[in-house]
Amino acid sequence: MCKKHHFGINKPEKITQSPDDSKFLLKTLTQIKSNVSAPNKKKGKENKEKEKLERRLLEELFKMFMDSDSFYYSKTYDLTNSVQRQSRSETTGLPLWKRVDDRFFWNKHMLQDLIELQDEHGGFWILPIIQGFVQIEELVVNYTESSDEEKSSPETPPQEAACVDDVHPRFLVALISRRSRHRAGMRYKRRGVDKNGNVANYVETEQFIHVHNHTLSFVQTRGSVPVFWSQAGYRYNPRPRLDKGEVETNLYFCLHFNMELEIYKKQVLLNLVDQTGREKIIGDAYMKQVLMFNSPNLTYVTFDFHEHCRGMKFENVQTLTDAISDIIMDMKWCWVDQAGVICKQDGIFRVNCMDCLDRTNVVQAAIARVVMEQQLKKLGVMPPEQLLPMKCYRVYQLMWANNGDAISRQYAGTAALKGDFTRTGERKLAGVMKDGVNSANRYYINRFRDAYRQAVIGEGADSCAR
Repeated sequence: MCKKHHFGINKPEKITQSPDDSKFLLKTLTQIKSNVSAPNKKKGKENKEKEKLERRLLEELFKMFMDSDSFYYSKTYDLTNSVQRQSRSETTGLPLWKRVDDRFFWNKHMLQDLIELQDEHGGFWILPIIQGFVQIEELVVNYTESSDEEKSSPETPPQEAACVDDVHPRFLVALISRRSRHRAGMRYKRRGVDKNGNVANYVETEQFIHVHNHTLSFVQTRGSVPVFWSQAGYRYNPRPRLDKGEVETNLYFCLHFNMELEIYKKQVLLNLVDQTGREKIIGDAYMKQVLMFNSPNLTYVTFDFHEHCRGMKFENVQTLTDAISDIIMDMKWCWVDQAGVICKQDGIFRVNCMDCLDRTNVVQAAIARVVMEQQLKKLGVMPPEQLLPMKCYRVYQLMWANNGDAISRQYAGTAALKGDFTRTGERKLAGVMKDGVNSANRYYINRFRDAYRQAVIGEGADSCAR
């Protein structure tokens, strides 16, 4: 009311509220406001989190495909099948993508819609890709050549290089590793066996040499111990644990090895895990399952790598190759020429440690070297009593070291440990220091990045499983 212009007019009674009514009204008003604004805020927050997650997943997807040298294809050669499987294949007249080994057809899920069309024109767009490693080198068997510098010296007559094939035999050596698309994923996110009988970090590695019209191939595999086990937690090196009992595990252990024996007929299981300490629980579970499986086609060999090579004496791996030399020779290798198959490989070595990376790669390289030297002697490329020339051996070591690095990056995110021994045949302090850095990087990647990469890989893998 205006006091100046409204004299004589009675003032209306003041409306008063009790303190309780006032609080109730304020509370109601606040609640109405929050109910109106909460859904919008919540929705906006969810959208931001969703966009952030999607961006991280896309980043990992691009890194996996674009920032690595892990994927290979060929328009003319079947990279998914070994020489021996190709030689006995009954599907020679079919298109390349219909001849592939399903285990190593990495991009199958991406091409599933095209495959299901069953259209002859659609086949042009179906190109199988493998994840793994490929390297091919030409080597010259020359026992008089000591170094690259000597070879390139001005005193060397140019015509000597031109006729080197007449004096010093040449041969091609190739290394192909194929990662299985089943139970795919990162190190601590994927361990052991699944309910389809597939194991983590399963890789088939084929080494073959080609001399004139002769191709000789030798195959090995690696894969996680086929029991239900894991390493949970965020410790630097989580303690391994068994997730299921012996009886329940046995069904899926048998499923895994029945599939393996159907493909490879016989298997020599080389278990490199420690026989004492925290790894013992996994080694013991493996041995018990082998005894329960009780198959004459499985040969079980344990070699405590860290015990035998203690003090950086990795050359002691020869103790293992010497002990199993008879098995290596009995296993033979696949040998084909223009006329057809001369010889077949009878079984394979299935090598494992905990990660199936570092120790496994060192041992596989040692076994493959023994085989290659025998192959070259059979072909007359090497004298019977000689070892591989040092220059050839260095290139060979480099190939296997590159193979170990590639598989390690795909499973653990860093180059392989113990790679200096594979490259040079010597274990040095610099290599140990580098392994420390790589080991720390593995921990960081596992702690902060593996979950996103596992989500990217697992989506496709889970869809394939379904």
